[in-house]
Amino acid sequence: MAGRGREASTRIARQVRDALAALLDQKTPFGRLALTQVVLTAGDALLTVSLAGSLFFKVSTNEAQSKVILYLLLTMAPFAVVAPLLGPIIDRSRGARRATVVVSTACRAGVSLVLAGDLGGPLLYPLAFIMLVLSKVYLVTKGSLVPLVVASSERPGGDELASANARLGLLSSLSSLVASIPAIAVYELLGGSWVLRMDTVVFAFGTVVALRLPVARTPRPHWRGQETPAQATAGDEAADAWNEETPLGALGPRANTHPEVILALSAMSILRGLVGFLTFLLAFALHRNGNAPGWYGFMLACSVGGALVGVLLVPRVRKVLSEPSMLAFSIWSVTLAGALVAFVGGIAIQALLAFVIGVASAASKPAFDALVQKYVPTAAQGRAFARFETRLQLVWVLGALLPVVVKLPLPAGDIVITTVAAVTGLSYLTSRRALRHRWVAP
Repeated sequence: MAGRGREASTRIARQVRDALAALLDQKTPFGRLALTQVVLTAGDALLTVSLAGSLFFKVSTNEAQSKVILYLLLTMAPFAVVAPLLGPIIDRSRGARRATVVVSTACRAGVSLVLAGDLGGPLLYPLAFIMLVLSKVYLVTKGSLVPLVVASSERPGGDELASANARLGLLSSLSSLVASIPAIAVYELLGGSWVLRMDTVVFAFGTVVALRLPVARTPRPHWRGQETPAQATAGDEAADAWNEETPLGALGPRANTHPEVILALSAMSILRGLVGFLTFLLAFALHRNGNAPGWYGFMLACSVGGALVGVLLVPRVRKVLSEPSMLAFSIWSVTLAGALVAFVGGIAIQALLAFVIGVASAASKPAFDALVQKYVPTAAQGRAFARFETRLQLVWVLGALLPVVVKLPLPAGDIVITTVAAVTGLSYLTSRRALRHRWVAP
């Protein structure tokens, strides 16, 4: 048993070491993207710490409810701006993806400096909204940059999209953790304004780092179901059977979207919604029950730890499971954990559910991104990621709003999670079987 534990810790240490080696290798395009990811994730962590006190933690329960609802609407609204405007821009210009990251990061540096001087003033929410918009701009652009840097990477295994996405996720988790420690210390000693001034420096450095990102050389989009050569070679035999004659009316509004991606998006959306649901279910249920704030901090720590474990597992799991199988396994893991927690009951075991949902969400996201990067033509990925991230954020907000507006006890919330995950797992399983049957039918 001890030997297995040492072996597992050795594998984890190796994955962390490999991720850090990729980050430090600034001669490769992937290393430059990884450094940009680390810096901007640290900036996001500083912003979160600086705003946390004024938006939620120092107010009463009723006031917190209204502020949380406003915050959730703010997190959803940026995608209404990003999705229709950004996608076409980054798809049509060769250097637009790098330019988008540079400009948005420079703007974040300027806005955080202005916000530092008006943290308690009337500009708080408008400036916070702008920061959220700019953050989503990078999120969308990053998804379309990954295939570019992976294709040009000379590192072993560099052609594995899921592993590359997981490596970026691991670096993001480590960056958030490392950046949060000094941010909390500065917040306690000097206040949120000084944390935002630190954030200005971080985003200014991020602007310089982003200037070193590679320039995309993408072909013109092939619409109306036509595949690019890169897309045709990227998929397996299932992708070869997909062509413009396949009816998509029942699968989605976009005729150039592969059905495997549509099914994966539905599964990923439910997982993302369950993350939002559990986060605010725990926050308000524990608050109503009079539990100490430390319980919620413990639950969040379990969720973050699960997310870290999830991204660590992706490279190893991907060797034995395909991306769709990884999504299915994540959904069924949540179903089983939810059923167990609902059956046992109690506060302490809720940490297990938080951990499992953290693992499932973090492990499935690189798999979903890899499917998009595999089946969507490179020249259309900006639009695709903008559209998909909009849906994922919308479902997260809807899941989070439910326990905010409805007073659900923890056992009822556990049953909701179990039921939703079970229905999603069955739907995903049967839909993919029907899809495979169509591919192999004469």
